[in-house]
Amino acid sequence: MSDAVILVLTSMPDRDAAMELARKLLAGRLAACVTIGAPVDSMYHWRGQIETAREVVVVVKTREKCYPRVEVAIAAAHPYEIPEIVAVPVMHGFAPYLEWITGETLSP
Repeated sequence: MSDAVILVLTSMPDRDAAMELARKLLAGRLAACVTIGAPVDSMYHWRGQIETAREVVVVVKTREKCYPRVEVAIAAAHPYEIPEIVAVPVMHGFAPYLEWITGETLSP
């Protein structure tokens, strides 16, 4: 596992849940920053049906080495049976910003 910067994407059922998750990740130094978006409408297949839900998108800025603990924290805080937890590599970025992310997150 590398020390690369990644974005972890998830969605929470409401802003309060998103804020609570963000605080937990930041307090544990598992994220340098958590962006909480505006509510969105999601449509998805679930158990043979097309479902809709109002959700809040959450973007976690962290490092690949922190991912296992970030995943556990999101899964523990999430009310969904199968929450969205997806890591996306950061291919390029402003070097001082990427260094800041690295410096603000714990080495597991």
